[in-house]
Amino acid sequence: MNTLEFAKKILAIPSPSGYTKNIIEFLKQECASKHLDHEITQKGNLIIRLKGQDRYRLGLSAHVDTLGAMVRSISADGTLKFSGIGGPLLPTYDGEYCYVMTRDGQTFTGTFLSNAPAAHVHKEARTMARTEENMHIRLDEIVKTKDDVKKLGIGPGDFIALDPKIVITPNGFIKSRFLDDKISVAILFSLLDHLKANNIIPKHDLTIIISTYEEVSHGAGSIPDLDEMIAVDMGCIGEDLSCTEYDVSICAKDAFSPYDFDVTNRLVNLAKELKLNYVLDIYPMYSSDVSAALRGGNDIKGGLIGPGVSASHGMERSHSDAVENTLKLLIGYLQA
Repeated sequence: MNTLEFAKKILAIPSPSGYTKNIIEFLKQECASKHLDHEITQKGNLIIRLKGQDRYRLGLSAHVDTLGAMVRSISADGTLKFSGIGGPLLPTYDGEYCYVMTRDGQTFTGTFLSNAPAAHVHKEARTMARTEENMHIRLDEIVKTKDDVKKLGIGPGDFIALDPKIVITPNGFIKSRFLDDKISVAILFSLLDHLKANNIIPKHDLTIIISTYEEVSHGAGSIPDLDEMIAVDMGCIGEDLSCTEYDVSICAKDAFSPYDFDVTNRLVNLAKELKLNYVLDIYPMYSSDVSAALRGGNDIKGGLIGPGVSASHGMERSHSDAVENTLKLLIGYLQA
């Protein structure tokens, strides 16, 4: 499998937290075509199981849900007020195209805008703070009143997804919204293909969790019985961090907790042994599916790795080198 091309496919499927049924159905069909043992949990997570050589239970997780928004209300002029889903950088929403997905299955297009969107009209066009209170959505429909919008079937509680604007460059960059964490989902499916193509039986029983509420902090709060779990999620770049878009990042601690000492050491030592481009970092404003699992009371050893991703929660970018380094570390870990 070409990991970046598979990532491109799933990046194109809108999946803000709470509206992940379509992408989970797509991945479910992938599992069926590969004859993988899989199930969907009550909250919508996809669980994939592979038998290992022993009965130690290792889990790998990645999340398929993304940032987004929800219709809060309809204004008198036919524009929409919204409530953000997850932790979006709202200044980056300004001017972005979006999709409004109604409860009865319709989809409408629109644009996020500041309430002072015109430089030739508004003195504060450049300076107005981009907040939910100061922004709206302009629908691509002939609507002039609140009733016009209601007649379309749009109302409070409808989901809003952003156009991810996916580009894969000839020199290996992938830039798109929501590489956090669909690039890691693509890596896990490439891992499954590698195991099958090379007739590799993992050392331990393997459970892969594709979670659907990570961006709102409870994605893997309840998980299958595991002894150890590694979240595969984006590596942070910036400030005093070491990670670049070409590395696999290993996290020693996030905003919630340190990760397991032994698991982290094994990952670091294996990355050295495999001569991978890796870094060990602390993520000061971050939590993962392992964080959610630990908060949920699960008795597990936890770790976190992932490809370096620039400009998280905005217009993100990574590189095929980071993807390859992450995939190689996972392949090695499953056999170590």
